[in-house]
This record gives sequence, structure tokens and C-alpha cells, in this order.
Amino acid sequence: MKINNTSESFGLVAMAIHWLFALTVFGLFGLGLYMVELTYYDAWYKGSLDLHKSIGFTLLALLVFRLLWRFKNIQPTGDSTKRWEQISASFVHILLYLIPLLLMVSGYLISTADGRGIEVFELFSVPSMGELIPNQEDSAGLVHEILAWLLIALAGVHALAALKHHFINKNNTLNRMIGRNNLTDNKDS
Repeated sequence: MKINNTSESFGLVAMAIHWLFALTVFGLFGLGLYMVELTYYDAWYKGSLDLHKSIGFTLLALLVFRLLWRFKNIQPTGDSTKRWEQISASFVHILLYLIPLLLMVSGYLISTADGRGIEVFELFSVPSMGELIPNQEDSAGLVHEILAWLLIALAGVHALAALKHHFINKNNTLNRMIGRNNLTDNKDS
């Protein structure tokens, strides 16, 4: 398997980034659901917040790398011949980059509204810009929650579309992202 993408399939780096990003997003979502149920006096209240922020910031770095990698590499050609599918796939992919970015910005605004920076795994601190808007923590918190649910829903649609292409259209859309280049190879294995 090649490191870089080809016109037929994604390379090892693109696949690794895709799956690592997806798993981390779902993990952060689960951690976020757990965190909102904790009270200030729960033993893991501060630890879960610190972990969520640190992983979120790390995910931001991965998102930047993912975007750079995407623009540096050729993108495999799609299997869909329907114009509406091509347009909707492009739109969903743009949202799958934009929503996490906005999620991370809103998370930053929540975490730094009180003027304190964000400690990332106790390795370095991301400085605060302070309260930029009135009621920043609550406003950004609401945006963060809505975007998180929207991202999970969109990821579900994305996964269902991949399964539709695989099982109904019987094309290589899903195979390209799991490292199996074509359906004839799958039948021989």
C-alpha cells in the first residue's frame, strides 16, 4: 500500500488520518456526554475537562495536518456518476472539515472565557484572549453542543452513504478508504 493517494485509492496516511480523526471525534463526543453529567464535586470533574481540552487541541493539530495532506495529494476519483451525489458529497466533506474547526474554536472560547489558558497534556499552554463577547462561556457552550450533535449526525450520514455505495451501488467508494482497491480483489480474498 502506498503512502500517498493515487487516482484510484487513498494512501496509508490519508486513511490513517481519516480513521484516527473519526475515532477521536466519537471519543470526544462520548467524553463530552459524560462530562456534562458530572458535578464540580465529582472526582473526575477536572480530569475529564483537562483531557477533553487536550485531546481537542491535539485534534486541531491533526485537522490542520489533514487539510495540508489533502491539498498536497491527489484525490481519488469518485465512483458516482450522478451529479447530485457528487455535489452533496462535496458539500458534506466541506462540512466535515468546517464543523470540527468551529467546534474547536467554540471549545477554546468556552475554556478561556475566564482569562486562563488551556494546558495541553501539561506540556504547553495555549494562551487565553479573555472574554471577547458578553456571556462567552455560555454562548460558546451552546454553539459547541449544537455543533457536536450536528457533527455526529453528519458523520452518521457520511457512514451510511459509504455503506450505500458499497452494498447497493457496489462500487469502490468504501474500499478506497479501507485499503481495498477494487471489488474484484475483495471477491478473490
